[in-house]
Amino acid sequence: MNMQIKGTGSSLPANVLTNDDLAKYVETSDEWIKERTGIEKRHISTGETVASLASEACIKALADAGKSAEDVDLILVATCSPEMALPCVACQVQDAIGAVNAVAFDLNAACAGFLFALHTAHSYMAAGIYKNALVVGAEVLSKIIDWEDRGTCILFGDGAGAVYVEADAAKAYNFSFVQHADGRKGMVLKCGTRNLKNLLYSGEEQSMFVTMDGREIFQFAARQVPGCINELLEKTNLSVDDIDYFLLHQANLRIIEAIAKRLKADISKFPANVQNVGNMSSASIPVLLDECRKSGMFKPGMKLVLSGFGAGLTYGACVITL
Repeated sequence: MNMQIKGTGSSLPANVLTNDDLAKYVETSDEWIKERTGIEKRHISTGETVASLASEACIKALADAGKSAEDVDLILVATCSPEMALPCVACQVQDAIGAVNAVAFDLNAACAGFLFALHTAHSYMAAGIYKNALVVGAEVLSKIIDWEDRGTCILFGDGAGAVYVEADAAKAYNFSFVQHADGRKGMVLKCGTRNLKNLLYSGEEQSMFVTMDGREIFQFAARQVPGCINELLEKTNLSVDDIDYFLLHQANLRIIEAIAKRLKADISKFPANVQNVGNMSSASIPVLLDECRKSGMFKPGMKLVLSGFGAGLTYGACVITL
């Protein structure tokens, strides 16, 4: 049993923050940011939450698929920036959209989270446990960013993307996945949370903002992502030339260019929206997928590679035959 994408949807906060806007608050410039990242603007929450953005994306994905919330068996939300520890975002989404019959839980694999969640949904369907799922990547990263640190604040944006997928016995091998993690290097991209304070122990305060070693992350992505994609292509007996589009996590336009070069693939095969939305972590791939699908780029029989990479360090890829 395999699965098929039946609907997609996305949601972005209404407020847009341009590079020129950022330059009013931190020492930077539009030219400096674009040269290093390719980013021109990003959407920033002025009250939208991970759950509200995820819910709107799910409603759009269901409408696109012609399904109702009551039809949904499973809701998986990939996020690293929930507003609440409890209840999980997926249960908040279940309540908001009225998916009364769905099992719901969250998954955190940072920027690779959407792909890991998609693989999880695929595994449930292959096992015959569920027949369909809403798979979501949703983030409000702006609340965990140090807006005085120009090395990080220029990169990130908020948003959510969702896909509605169904089990499809007719398409036996239209999805294939590879996943990896390297926790040994995890601390090059980190974000703290509430420190341990109880009756027996009071820990030292830690930063609750994202910190990262940009050079290490760039080198990691430029090396491991092409390797991961080549592993996937070998597994599926495909070549780079067989792939119509590569939809990568939108971390940084320069990283995407470096990956394309390593793969010896034409950059025209790498659609990008990082210029307009920044790095949205787990939301990057589903938002880009929704944009590309609704722009009419995709045709039946096309082959897509999706690849995510980020904190953990986690990385993975999947190939989809439409």
